[in-house]
Amino acid sequence: MSNPISDQVPNNMLTQTSPTKPTGALALEDGTVFYGRGSGATGLAIGELCFNTAITGYQEILTDPSYAEQIVLFTFPHIGNVGANPDDNEESSVQASRAARGAVFRSHPTPPSNWRSEDHLGAWLRRKGIVGLSGIDTRALTRRIRELGMPRTAICHSPDGNLDIDALVAKAREWRGLEGADLTPDVTTSGQFINAQRLWRPANGYSDMSSTSLKVVVVDFGVKKNILRNLADVGISAEVVPASSSAEDILAHQPDGIVLSNGPGDPAATINIARDMIKALIDSGKPILGICLGHQLLALTLGAKTVKMPQGHHGANHPVKDLETGKVEIVSMNHGFTVDPASLPDGVEQSHVSLFDGTNSGLKVAGKPIISVQHHPEASPGPQDSFYLFERFAGLLRDSKS
Repeated sequence: MSNPISDQVPNNMLTQTSPTKPTGALALEDGTVFYGRGSGATGLAIGELCFNTAITGYQEILTDPSYAEQIVLFTFPHIGNVGANPDDNEESSVQASRAARGAVFRSHPTPPSNWRSEDHLGAWLRRKGIVGLSGIDTRALTRRIRELGMPRTAICHSPDGNLDIDALVAKAREWRGLEGADLTPDVTTSGQFINAQRLWRPANGYSDMSSTSLKVVVVDFGVKKNILRNLADVGISAEVVPASSSAEDILAHQPDGIVLSNGPGDPAATINIARDMIKALIDSGKPILGICLGHQLLALTLGAKTVKMPQGHHGANHPVKDLETGKVEIVSMNHGFTVDPASLPDGVEQSHVSLFDGTNSGLKVAGKPIISVQHHPEASPGPQDSFYLFERFAGLLRDSKS
């Protein structure tokens, strides 16, 4: 029996095997096209295609501002079965409300079955402006990324099945890519705000901290909500400020310390607007915690270099070793750039390393209360092995006040 989709697709293009007419497609910059069933937002989106190996937490992943201008391929085949709800979004501001541009699934999202669910994933994707595509051979596409790197990609959803493949391939090829891209202005808050919300608990959901003796300023390069909640959980009130803030503005809040948050884009581009500010914060002597992009920006300011990774680290099952304690923890990761450990200057030491490939996953500065990690200690999604880092940072804050 002939396949209606295969009959209309050239042999050099990979397709799914569904007998129905495709309502969506994904085109790589090399001209390879995958056909499937569209969902979520209609239209076309462009970004860097990466794969994520987490088996849960798709809502948190797709709303992590670090995924701005990326299309997320989920290697876990069943996505959507716990639905969506307003509590699990990870963006912290209206400006960061659109993170990932697209989402790719093996199986079409199923109706939700979870006591916290308030919406179907397809409807949630539509409201968030995320183009979804299912019925794709995600194993083949994942292997392609592993072998050839993360490609420039265009994804589209057309409910009537009218797909302009030539235009889709052209859009993928025309896109500038993430190297050299400073995406912080797209996701940072436009104003200042204070967070007091603590971590979610089954008994009562989210609650606010009752009192605190510690206060930090969080420089928002695309901060996730769960970073702010973890700070609150260890007794730290967080004042969030735009990434464009000066060191003078930040220090005027009289914080006990500073957090440089996660975020999207190329750190070598973002450092051009952040270097002077971060250098002044280092010189202030205040304790500093850097996370993900914040870790990379801190490293660049200290004199190290960053490099683009072929496939990056995206998932919730990455083993990392804490060189201070010898502890091995399983962590959540989401980055396409990494700090080159060979470029670290004197006085800057590795504190954590990835046990997958030996890449850098943390730094500390000799004689200064400065620590940073490449992975996501706040998880969401992912294991909670790294929550101790917030306690470690709180200890630095208390020591600096004594």
